[in-house]
Amino acid sequence: MDAMDGTSAQGGLGAPGYRALIVDDEAALAEVVASYLQREQFETRTAVDGSEAVALAREFDPDVVVLDVGLPGADGLEVCRQLRSFSDAYVVMLTARDTEMDTIVGLTVGADDYITKPFSPRELVARIRALLRRPRTVAGGDQAAPPRRFGKLQVDIAAREVHLDGEPIRLTRTEFDLLSALSARPGVVLTRRQLLETVREGPWVGDEHVVDVHIGHLRRKLGENASTPRYVLTVRGVGYRMGGGQ
Repeated sequence: MDAMDGTSAQGGLGAPGYRALIVDDEAALAEVVASYLQREQFETRTAVDGSEAVALAREFDPDVVVLDVGLPGADGLEVCRQLRSFSDAYVVMLTARDTEMDTIVGLTVGADDYITKPFSPRELVARIRALLRRPRTVAGGDQAAPPRRFGKLQVDIAAREVHLDGEPIRLTRTEFDLLSALSARPGVVLTRRQLLETVREGPWVGDEHVVDVHIGHLRRKLGENASTPRYVLTVRGVGYRMGGGQ
């Protein structure tokens, strides 16, 4: 069932017109989450299964999707995979399990964050607020800056586009923001914490190694060989730096 639409008042987090899709087979929980987001002036929709979620996402074009892993039929991981074929919405996974493997699998299929059940709706809203406040460009006039080039790789910050050998590469927002941070300072080593705090705008609390999952996904999309990468280079024990693509 659909939740009641949020109003569009000035000053709230959702004032610019943010839309949220909440997907959980516990309809009552989905409605609670929707009500908290509506207080932040979001327009919301809810879905109780995977097929309904994908159809609504195509129609509603949400800015953020709150997605339960344990859905009937197509589970949340499969729904996330499908979403990533046509949407760059932020995805926050809900899981009843708190294991490293669950987290890694969720992030690998394109999720941006995760939270375990039971959770505080206020904490979830805070996580969403942090995602939506990520800087879209690096400060200093990037709107007019030319694309950054690293061999056959071109990173256009203003357009948020990446091309490899002339072909477009579709990245999630997290993947693009990581590439943006690295490409802004080629050759400079950035720690995992620095990267996380860059893409999440603020102090990071949690396992810093979640960045490795996103970097791995980014590398695969760039056709990188993990043992001999050309673009995103590992500095063991420290973090990552941008290579020249040679």
